[in-house]
Amino acid sequence: MSKVELGSNLLVGHIDARVLHVRIDRAKKKNAMTQEMYRGIKRAAVLADADPELDALELDPTEQFPFRHLERCRKIVVAAVNGLCHAGGLDLMLHSDVSVCSDRAKFRIPELLRGAPDPWVTSRLALSVGMARAKYLIFTAEEFDAHEAADMGLVGKVVPHEHFEEAVEHALDCIRKTGPETRARMKEDMNRRLPAADINLFRRLLLGPEMIEGMGAFLEKREPDWPRG
Repeated sequence: MSKVELGSNLLVGHIDARVLHVRIDRAKKKNAMTQEMYRGIKRAAVLADADPELDALELDPTEQFPFRHLERCRKIVVAAVNGLCHAGGLDLMLHSDVSVCSDRAKFRIPELLRGAPDPWVTSRLALSVGMARAKYLIFTAEEFDAHEAADMGLVGKVVPHEHFEEAVEHALDCIRKTGPETRARMKEDMNRRLPAADINLFRRLLLGPEMIEGMGAFLEKREPDWPRG
């Protein structure tokens, strides 16, 4: 097992058995993502793509965001979800290839509560769960559990918490047994059909009046007073 530096002390990376493992390590902030962490995951995707000895990239949940790099990476990206999977964490999972979740995982799309635009969730969520369900989840910002996520087609597999690590290793072992060039070609074929995220949505609304109020309300733990007109 060899350690991999990803440029953030909130990401723990290592290579073991032809898998680049990346663990998000910011428990005190409920694993909320920072720009530095996003850059580190982008770096992991680039490293995995360039290393012919690797079979997979495993994640434990603007140009800085790594989402398109995860989809363009020729290696299989496995999202291992064992806790809260909100906002950027959910985006990471949506742009992964395989997801394995503990039955303790919780999901939410809270961006509208913050007045924050997210073109990555709008470009990917409906492909997994359908338009009606996607709109419900986005516009209500309602939290839902792992079994609900599986029932709606959002995650690949849900297992009891006590078998979570075993299930992740099983998925990785199954991937290792497949042909690396063929799986890369099949991933490329599936992903080339995906729509591009409208990054201009993010740019247009970034730090606009609603986002300033929404983030202020979040930090102050109060209900937002949305600007009108």
